Parts: sequence; structure tokens; C-alpha cells
Amino acid sequence: MKDDIHPRYVVTKVTCGCGSSFVTRSTVPELKVDICNACHPFYTGKLKYLDTAGRIERFQKKFAATGYTSISRGKKKAEPEKQPASPEPAQPQP
Repeated sequence: MKDDIHPRYVVTKVTCGCGSSFVTRSTVPELKVDICNACHPFYTGKLKYLDTAGRIERFQKKFAATGYTSISRGKKKAEPEKQPASPEPAQPQP
């Protein structure tokens, strides 16, 4: 095996956006994460929206006036079947 080709494995401090932090080992000395086990909805059982750049508000504003069209539209009505047109007799050419 070649020497000195692997990265250094160092003690790493991981800091979450919620303020929680813990120590582990990795190839980088410090990591910053958006979500961790202290604030993740799967582990806490609480629903939490991480709204970046106002996406939720833009979605609600966009559909607030019209609502969901598929709900308000209702079901399609069945159209009556059209009778096939009878072929017209060919007119002789003079």
C-alpha cells in the first residue's frame, strides 16, 4: 500500500443550527449541520417546518385566492355518445 494517501482522521465537533453540538471523529475538524437528532421530527415527534427563503409563504399566497382547482372543480360529467355521421352519397362528376 502507498504511504500518506489517506486523509487524517481527527476529532470533530459537530454543531447544529438548533444550538446542539456533539463530538465525533471525521476527516474534517469542524462540521455545521442544519438538523440533528435533537431537532429532527423523526426523533422528537414534533412537526417543524424549516422554511428557507419564504417558500411556504409564497406557496400559500399563490394558492390562497384560487384554492386547489382539482377539489373545487368536481368530477367530470360523462358526455353522451355521438352517433356516427351517415356517409353522404357521392355526387357524379359531369
